[in-house]
Formats: sequence, C-alpha cells, structure tokens
Amino acid sequence: MEMLFFTSTTTPLWSSAFTPHNAGQYAGVCIFLIVLSTIFRMLLAVRVNLFSLLSAIERRSHGGLVAPYAIEGKKTIRPWRAREALMTSTLDVIIAGVSYLLMLAVMTLNVGYFLSILGGVFLGSMFCGRLLGDTVGR
Repeated sequence: MEMLFFTSTTTPLWSSAFTPHNAGQYAGVCIFLIVLSTIFRMLLAVRVNLFSLLSAIERRSHGGLVAPYAIEGKKTIRPWRAREALMTSTLDVIIAGVSYLLMLAVMTLNVGYFLSILGGVFLGSMFCGRLLGDTVGR
C-alpha cells in the first residue's frame, strides 16, 4: 500500500460530517487545525508550568506568603493533593485527546492539513515557546 501526500479540498476530517465540500470550507478546516495545534502548544506550556501557576495563585490568595515547599533553593517534593492531582490528570487527558485528534488529521495525508498543523505548532511555539524553554534538557 502506497502512502503518499495528496492535495484535495474534500478530504474528510475525523468523520463524514466534518468533510469540506468547497474551497472555502477547506480553508475553514485548515484555519481550525491551525488554531487547534496552537492551543495544543499552549496547553503543553500550561502543563509544564502548572505547579508554578498554582503556587502563584496560592501566594496571591494568602497575601504573598510563600508555601513551605516553594522556598527558593530548597529541593523538596510537593505534598500530594487531590485537587492538584485531579487538575493535572484532567489536563493530561485533554492534551492527549487534542494530540490524538491532530495525529489523525496528519494521518489523512492531506498536505493542507499537515501544513496547517505545522503552522499552528509554529505559532504556538512563537507565543508560548519561552514557557517551555526551561524543560529542555531535563
């Protein structure tokens, strides 16, 4: 079976109900994929910085007091909290779902869908790449 990229403006995306029938609808699907892949990169940035965001919210709600596990220079493990675990796992499920949807779009082998996703990754990295920079090499 040959697997070749192709160009078509009527390639179904995820279901037959989500099939563009003209060039305008195809452009709309491509814009949707750009936005979805940008959101995917933003979700990754939020996930990587989730505990920092949560501790900043906690400090703000307690008048700037620092939680004992967030003291600079002290390497400690955060205590397990059901609320944080639920937030983390929910965010992970959302990230996995979005990434699988993007993977299925690439697997259609439609060049426009593929380039739209790459464009969205580019935009997402441009907007949120600096937030992911601390994780490189860890």
